[in-house]
Amino acid sequence: MQLKLLPCTAIGLLLGVSTAFISNSPPFFPQQLSSSSPSKLHSYTSSSTASRSYGIEGSRRDEKADLNPEVDIQNYIQSPEPIAAKSNLNGKVLVSGWVKIASDQTVFDLLNHEDSAMHFDSIVAFVNDEKFAKKRMLSRSARYTGLLDKLSFIQAVTPDSLPTVEQLDGVKHWVANVENGDLEMVSSIADLCKSADSLENVSVLLSGAIGLDLSKTVDIIKSFDENGEKCKFAVVAVGELKDHQEGSMPYDISDLGTEGGVITEGQIISKDESLRLVTETLQLESGANKALTFTEVTNTNTTENTGARLVIGLRQAGYTRPQEIDHMITKGVMGYEEAIEKYKKDKYDKENPDPEAVAKQESEAIQKAKDNARQRREASLERKKTEVEDNARDWAKRQYFRKSLGGNIDMTEEEYIKSVWDRAMFEGDLKYRMSKGLDTDERSEIEEFEAKQEKKRQLLMKKAEEALEGELGNLLTDGDDEDDDDDEDDEE
Repeated sequence: MQLKLLPCTAIGLLLGVSTAFISNSPPFFPQQLSSSSPSKLHSYTSSSTASRSYGIEGSRRDEKADLNPEVDIQNYIQSPEPIAAKSNLNGKVLVSGWVKIASDQTVFDLLNHEDSAMHFDSIVAFVNDEKFAKKRMLSRSARYTGLLDKLSFIQAVTPDSLPTVEQLDGVKHWVANVENGDLEMVSSIADLCKSADSLENVSVLLSGAIGLDLSKTVDIIKSFDENGEKCKFAVVAVGELKDHQEGSMPYDISDLGTEGGVITEGQIISKDESLRLVTETLQLESGANKALTFTEVTNTNTTENTGARLVIGLRQAGYTRPQEIDHMITKGVMGYEEAIEKYKKDKYDKENPDPEAVAKQESEAIQKAKDNARQRREASLERKKTEVEDNARDWAKRQYFRKSLGGNIDMTEEEYIKSVWDRAMFEGDLKYRMSKGLDTDERSEIEEFEAKQEKKRQLLMKKAEEALEGELGNLLTDGDDEDDDDDEDDEE
């Protein structure tokens, strides 16, 4: 009987473990790069070269930047690329504002996930009731993921209060949950960031942020910003939280503290999505010193809503959640709309070119063609000159060799080549034309060349005779002058 029950018991245990992982584990992260998979690409790169990197999904594809991004958004979205994470995501992180009624374990799982860029040594839960919180956090997944090995608890001085400066001692990072749009509490967090020397990062989730006072919101953001170099901040403001799956809906993103960033009544967001956003802004370099509002897009008609079109397009392109959020922070709808306008302008300029620009382009093209043709002619003439001279030198060397065999030559090879260079160049040119298949008549050309050489020789001889006669005439004239001088001397 026991043998029959063992398989059933084993199956039940396995199912129990599986259910625990499915129900309590955070949304999917791609697998971490390991030494056994060196070809894996990354979704995170650190601003410090010493930090770790993580895998991405999505295959590489050719960009089609010349196609209309408004018609097909994939013409705008590039292949997933590594994204920068902060370089100091270690040490101690404190989590406040959760573990009240339910366990709220998801935020802790995200902060402890092995495939994130965060590798904290210690995770501190700041809670109203330490005993109650410990019971709520003792889950299977907390044990299996090693969360319990890092987790410790600090009890608030009074329920729903913030930690004191002393309780923040040694804490490098702080993830705070503020409910009901409580700007006073957010302002107090900004003040604590200035007072707590060890704090380097703080990320605040402000839920229920309906119709916030703009002036007060801006003052709080300025208070964070004044200390932003020492302690980087991120404020994520959302509307009403709902219990539906993270990543199931697209969203709009705006700057908190602006007219466009005011959340109105009825705007909602998934609770798990809000946890994703507050933890991603903690670890992403692009989330540093940002105050943003996130609202779900209920109208998912992508022809009417640009934000929905962009988020859905990023997910279809294989972007992971960190890559998607990073893109929406760094480029977002504005970058997409700018790409659409650029495409339209480039298309209009191409279809309606400036006449002066066209004329200038045509003139430059004609001049370039002329320059290319001239360069080709010069190169061809230079090649011909080199080949003809090589042929001429070879012919002259052969002639010198023949004559030297007869023993009737009293000059060096170079002297001989120089003396017959005109004939050698004629022979070299003749051989060049014959090698290129050009029309030649060797006999008649040689006769014509020799006739020209004879005329040239006679002309040179005539010039030499005239020069000689001129010199003789000058000598005779000089002699007559001397005689005249002698006669003048005699008369004296």
